[in-house]
Amino acid sequence: MERYSRIENKCKREIVLLKARPCAWSKCTFCDYIEDNSTCIDEMLKINADVLSHVTGEYGVLEVIDSASIFELPQQTLELIKQIIHDKNIHTLFVESHWIYHSKIQQMRDYFGINMIIKTGVETFDDDFRNRVLNKNVTFSSIEELKSYFDSPCLMVGIKGQTKEMIQKDMEILTKHFQYGTINIYRNNSTPIQRDDQLIQWFMQNYAYLQDDPRYDFLCDPTDFGVGD
Repeated sequence: MERYSRIENKCKREIVLLKARPCAWSKCTFCDYIEDNSTCIDEMLKINADVLSHVTGEYGVLEVIDSASIFELPQQTLELIKQIIHDKNIHTLFVESHWIYHSKIQQMRDYFGINMIIKTGVETFDDDFRNRVLNKNVTFSSIEELKSYFDSPCLMVGIKGQTKEMIQKDMEILTKHFQYGTINIYRNNSTPIQRDDQLIQWFMQNYAYLQDDPRYDFLCDPTDFGVGD
């Protein structure tokens, strides 16, 4: 399992994949990332301290991810991240959180006290597909409400059941309303949710140019950031 890497295109930054407690939701139908969760505090602290020791601060930007939300990291790990931010002169921090923590986002911003880009797994702006099929439990009522808490939606492309029209609307909303975002091409995993190769082929024919858009990370594989397995 790779847990430290550098992202050297678009927004240059260091990225760490840390160990966290089980995701508070843990019911998304397509997600098996939660297998990296732990309930052993000593294991989490040991792994996280080792991974964070690699951070150099060379870009002044750090992204911290785990298989749940930033809120599932142990408090000792959060304190270590805060100390590294100070010691390495980091000015911008990327983190990710599930929608269920939206009311606590400002508390996390206040805790770190630096510029933060908060990512969240929207997967699609189609409410029915997002919540009925993917079981995301992400229930914002408008784009404005979502933007009032989060800076960067993560979108999933190429799941059977998605339509071209759905994806067109997703890309339109992303590019019109957000200065940050992540586009993930779906990869089959251990869940029953399946990849739609024909839909992905269509998407790449029509939206491959977004790979060069400096605002958005474009992941053809979940490990394109250099972390995970």
